[in-house]
Amino acid sequence: MNDKALHTLEYDKIVRRLTGLASTSLGKDETAKLAPSRELEIVKRRLAETDEAAQIFSLKGSPPFGGITDIRSSLQRAKLQGVLQPPELMETAQFIMGSRRLSRFIAVSAEELELPLLEDLCEPLTDFKALEDEIRKCVDEQGEVLDSASPELASVRRDIRINEGRAREKLESLIRSSSVQKMLQESLITMRNDRYVIPVKQEYRSHFGGIVHDQSGSGATLFIEPEAAVQMNNKLRELKIKEQNEIERILRQLSASVGERAELLAGDAEILGRIDFIFAKASLAHALSATLPIMNDEGKLLLHKARHPLLEMKAAVPIDLELGESYTSIIVTGPNTGGKTVSLKTIGLLSLMAMSGLFIPAEEGSRLCVFDGIYADIGDEQSIEQSLSTFSSHMTNLISMLSQVTSNSLVLLDELGAGTDPAEGSALAIAILEHLQKLGCRLIATTHYSELKAYAYNREGIINASMEFDIATLRPTYRLLVGVPGRSNAFAIAERLGLPRSIIDHARGEVSEDELKVDSMIASLEQDRLQAQAERRTAESVRREAEKLQKEIQEERFKLQEQKAKVLEVAREEARQQVAKARREAEEIIADLRRLAMEEGASVKEHKLIEAKRRLEEAVPDPVARPIRNAAGGKPVKIEAGDEVKVHSLGGQKGHVVELSGAEAVVQLGILKMKVSLSDLEPTRKAAATKPQAQATIVKRSRDENIRSELDLRGMALDEAIMEVDRFLDEAFLANLGQVYIIHGKGTGALRNGVQDFLRRHKHVKNYRLGQFGEGGAGVSVAELH
Repeated sequence: MNDKALHTLEYDKIVRRLTGLASTSLGKDETAKLAPSRELEIVKRRLAETDEAAQIFSLKGSPPFGGITDIRSSLQRAKLQGVLQPPELMETAQFIMGSRRLSRFIAVSAEELELPLLEDLCEPLTDFKALEDEIRKCVDEQGEVLDSASPELASVRRDIRINEGRAREKLESLIRSSSVQKMLQESLITMRNDRYVIPVKQEYRSHFGGIVHDQSGSGATLFIEPEAAVQMNNKLRELKIKEQNEIERILRQLSASVGERAELLAGDAEILGRIDFIFAKASLAHALSATLPIMNDEGKLLLHKARHPLLEMKAAVPIDLELGESYTSIIVTGPNTGGKTVSLKTIGLLSLMAMSGLFIPAEEGSRLCVFDGIYADIGDEQSIEQSLSTFSSHMTNLISMLSQVTSNSLVLLDELGAGTDPAEGSALAIAILEHLQKLGCRLIATTHYSELKAYAYNREGIINASMEFDIATLRPTYRLLVGVPGRSNAFAIAERLGLPRSIIDHARGEVSEDELKVDSMIASLEQDRLQAQAERRTAESVRREAEKLQKEIQEERFKLQEQKAKVLEVAREEARQQVAKARREAEEIIADLRRLAMEEGASVKEHKLIEAKRRLEEAVPDPVARPIRNAAGGKPVKIEAGDEVKVHSLGGQKGHVVELSGAEAVVQLGILKMKVSLSDLEPTRKAAATKPQAQATIVKRSRDENIRSELDLRGMALDEAIMEVDRFLDEAFLANLGQVYIIHGKGTGALRNGVQDFLRRHKHVKNYRLGQFGEGGAGVSVAELH
C-alpha cells in the first residue's frame, strides 16, 4: 500500500486510536503492525473476526484480560537456563491464569453466539494449571518466596526467627542496664550490615568490646556490635546464607519448569495478543458506532451516511456515494471550505479501514472494495527547502502515482490542475483524467475549473458532483451531491455581502455567455434536485399512509369475517341441537321397528334402516370455519396432498393431507384419519414435500370395509398377544393395508420387546418402528407391510 497515501489520509491516527484501546502490551504490539490487505479473503476473515468480537462486546461487555502481560523475555531467559526472579515467576503464573480465564470466557460466549473463528484461535491455548499452582505455592503476590516453598526453607527461617529473638533479648537486657544507658546515644537496637548493633557515644568507645560497623555523619555516634552479640550474629549470618541458597535452588527449579514450557507459553502470548487486538477493533467499532462493510474486489463502492472517523460524531456531516456501477469517476466541484477535501479523505480512509478488518462509520449495507493500491494527492505540499511550488508538488506526486496505478486502484485527487495558469491547468487536468479513465481505475477528483464540469457532462463513465451551498445563509452544508455540478456562487455571495449592484453587473458582463449558460444550467439542475427531493419526501409520506390504511382495512375485514363466523356458528349450533334431538327420536323409532320386526315377523330391511340413519347424520350441519390470518394477506392458500396443515376446529392440531376431494380433504392426525373442510385447514410454515412416515397407505378395498388398521394388546399375556398379532397381520395383508398400528403400552417393556421380535421375523412385515409424537410414542409399534 502507498505509504504517502496512508499518511495523507491519516491512517496512522486510526492505528494510534486502536492501540489505545488494546488492553495488553501484547495487543498494542499487534495493533502497531496493522496494515491494509490486498487479498479479499484475508480482509473478509479479518472483518469476520471483528464481527464475532463485536457480538461478544455487545452481549457480554469487555473480555477479561487481567494478568496477561508480555512475559516473552522471561520465557527466553528461562529457556536458556537462566534463573527467574520471584516477580517474574509470579507474572508467569498470572499469565497462565489470565489465559485460562479468557479462553473460558470465549467458550461460554460461544454457547450463545456463533464464534467459529475465535474458537479456532483459542483452541491451541495450553492450560498449565499445575505450573501455576507450583509457582503460587512458592511465591506470593508481592514476589516473595514463601516458607511453604520447601521444608528446608521453612526450617531455616524458623531457626532464623529463634536466633533473632535471642539476639534481641541479649541486647535489650544490655541497654536496659543503667550503667550502659548513659553511654548510649539512644536506647535502641538497630541493624548495620545485617548485624544487630547499638548506638554508642564516641567517648565511651573504649568501654565496649566488639566491632564498630558504622558511625554517624558527625562522628559523635558509633554503631557497635557488642562482644556478647557477635556469636549470635555470626549464627544468624550463617542461617541467612543457608536461606539464600535454598531460595536460589527453589527459583532455579521453578525457572527450569517454566523453561520446559517456554515455547508453548510464547505461542500462547502471540495468540492472546491477537485476541486482544481483535477485541480492540470491536471496541473501536463500538466507539465509532461503526458497522460491518460488505467487501468485493470488483471496484464497487456504495456508502450510506458515511462519516469521517476522526471527526466528532455530531459535527461530521454524512455523505452518500456510489462508484463503480454506472460510472467509475466522479468530478467534484464547488467553493473552498465546502467539504470537498473531507469527503475525499472520508472515502479513502474508510477504504483503508475496511481493508484492515475494521468496521466503518456508515450505515449497514455499505459496500467497499479491496484495492491493490490507494493513491491520494490532497492538500498544498509546497516545499521552500526543495524550491517546489504548489503546482510542482502536485505534479511530482502525480508522476509518482501514475507509474503505479492499475485498473484495480483508487485514485483521490484534490484541486486537480491547480497552482498554474487556468487555461493550461484545466487542459492538463482533462488530459490526466482521460489517461486515468483509460486505465480503468476508480477516480474521485475535486477542482475549481468549470471546463471540467463540461468535460464530465454526458461523458460515459464520469459523473459530476458538488458540495451543497446554502445561498440564503452563505454557508456550505458539507453534503455531497452526486449528479449535480457545483456553482461558484461568487456573484450571489458578493451581492449578499453588500457589493454594489453596478459592480456585480459589470462583472457578469465580463463572463462569457457560455459560462453564464452553464451556470444557469447548474442552477436549474439544483432547483430540479430540490424539487425532486421534496416530491420524494411527499411520496414516501403518502406511501406510509397508504400502508397504514391498508393494514387497518385488513384488520377490519378480519374482524367482520370473525363476527360473521360467530353468528353462523351460533345458528348452526342451534340447528345441530335440533337435529340431534330428531336423531335420538329416530333411533328410538328404529329400535322399536326392529323389535316389532323380530316379534311380528314384519319385513323391515336392515339396509334401509341404516340408510335412513345415514341421511339423518348428514343433516347435522358442519361447524363454521373461522377466518384464517395468513402471510398472503387474507388470500386463499393452496393446499395439496402431502402438505402439513393445522386443523383449527381441533385447536390447531397438526396433521398431513392424504387426499383432496372437492372442498374437503382427508387428513391423517396421528393414527386417525378424518375428512375436514378445506376452509378449516391452514398450511404450516414447513409443508411436507412427501407423505410423512406416520401416514397410512390409502387402499380401496372390495372386501371387508371394516378391517382394522390398529390392534390393542394391552392387558394380554405375550403368547396370547402373539397369536392376535399374527391373525391381525394376515387380515391386514389380505386387505392390502400398507401400514398398521399395534398398541402394546409402555409398562415394563416385555410385551413391546416380544411383539417387535415377532414383527422382525414375520413374512408380511417390511419394517417396523416405534410410534412418533401424536402416534402414541413408545407405547405403539408401527409396522409397514409388503
